[in-house]
Amino acid sequence: MTTEAAKSETRGHEHGHGHEHGPRMLWAQHAPEVFKAMIALDAAAKRGLDPVLVELVRIRASQINHCAFCLDMHITEARKAGESEERIALLAAWEEAAGFYTEKERAALALTEAVTVLTEGFVPDAVYGRAAAHFDDDELAQLIATITTINAWNRFAVSTRRAPGQG
Repeated sequence: MTTEAAKSETRGHEHGHGHEHGPRMLWAQHAPEVFKAMIALDAAAKRGLDPVLVELVRIRASQINHCAFCLDMHITEARKAGESEERIALLAAWEEAAGFYTEKERAALALTEAVTVLTEGFVPDAVYGRAAAHFDDDELAQLIATITTINAWNRFAVSTRRAPGQG
């Protein structure tokens, strides 16, 4: 290994990237009641929402949170729901791919990013208003629940280092 490659590998490990080992723990086995509650929350959160929209939201949050396990799962689910490879591939740059997503999807993705990142400590009124213009109050409540739920799943998977293909 070159010196530069070794430095790069070390930097990756210092920042939590580049780990090739397996999971730290099988979280669901050690917190089965929480896992069951999350499954129920997940099912309740998406109720009444378009399945494709749900998967777009889940993929986008998982991209932001660097959750490979959830990305693998939800890209597979999006394909099963009929989503195109092109829209899946462009999702990380959805703002620049305006012609590929509906205004309703774009509003949901903007809300997903705001709720996921919370960089300002709040969801901006303009982002919330944009989503509220496309979703009635019941749908908006479900959308916020779906975004919150995928963020929780991402945090469980990332903190325990679940890897794609681990069932």
